[in-house]
Amino acid sequence: MSTADPRTLSIDQIPDAAREMLAAYFTSRQPEIDRIGSPVASAVTHLQDFVLGGGKRVRPLYAWAGFVGAGGLENGTEDPSVVLRAVSSLELIQACALIHDDIIDSSDTRRGNPTVHRAVEKRHSDRAWTGSAAHFGESVAILAGDLALIWAEDMLQDAGLSAAALGRAREPWRAMRTEVIGGQLLDISLEAAADEQVQLAEAVNRFKTAAYTIERPLHLGAAIAGADPELIEAFRGYGRDIGVAFQLRDDLLGVFGDPSVTGKPAGDDLREGKRTVMLARALTRADATDPTAAAKLRSGVGRVASPAEIAELADVVRSTGVVDEIEEQITALTESGLSHLAAADVPAEVAATLRTLAIRSTERRS
Repeated sequence: MSTADPRTLSIDQIPDAAREMLAAYFTSRQPEIDRIGSPVASAVTHLQDFVLGGGKRVRPLYAWAGFVGAGGLENGTEDPSVVLRAVSSLELIQACALIHDDIIDSSDTRRGNPTVHRAVEKRHSDRAWTGSAAHFGESVAILAGDLALIWAEDMLQDAGLSAAALGRAREPWRAMRTEVIGGQLLDISLEAAADEQVQLAEAVNRFKTAAYTIERPLHLGAAIAGADPELIEAFRGYGRDIGVAFQLRDDLLGVFGDPSVTGKPAGDDLREGKRTVMLARALTRADATDPTAAAKLRSGVGRVASPAEIAELADVVRSTGVVDEIEEQITALTESGLSHLAAADVPAEVAATLRTLAIRSTERRS
């Protein structure tokens, strides 16, 4: 593991440093896993490969930005290496969320590789074990995701933060976990009910993505540093707006994205029947201007399977003009998010970093 002082790292180096922290953590837990038994060690290997093998580690990055932006390096009493270790635990919550999400969505690939449950399913099949390979794969993946969630808590608590810092971290940490699971429950409920309410789709964006991806990680890092309430509110305002813009961009990619960029098949959201803000608005527009297109969209979402069917449904979405509307909203939210920083006493260097991160998170990628 690198012994570099986090204070010497650029913001672009933080994701790799977080990965090193996570690799060290997996190594530290290996002896107790080995004592339990080799099947457990095998499952943990799948989890480790998933955590260390991909992802942008956006959440640790934003949490570190919150810590630095609140003066944690200059005025704080917490060891920066300890803080980086603590915020790296966010990636384990992300692993839990994604592994479970892939089961819920029956996804075959993630980050260009087989999803965890599919990889375990293949191992079962290759060894000609008894029982259902698919059920075994899902069962192991569920438990691996559960373990990731438990280890996230352990990693945070055992990182070495002071009792005072852990106390300040409690509010964003507990809120974030409830929000992301609540957002996921809302998401699957809307999908099951084929609910077309834009407000509820927006709530999914707010809690499943914005709060969990940007707002609460920034809040967490700032709280660890002992930030004042005004700065925390500025960070949270930025996080809400940029986080929703990030999800809207992801919604566009989920229908029109290049698989080489997304790591998932083209039009996967249409196949899965995702009830996104874009879909809700497309249906509203089609109802008003082209009822035949609206009927085709309603009947196809969640039922299309072939690439040709998915492409045809994507054309219907595009024909409503909703893509331009979403692009305009992404731009407006990005500007609004950045205005929260301008109105607060955020150090110029940190504000510049957050501006760069906002652009990276919301820019066109297809």
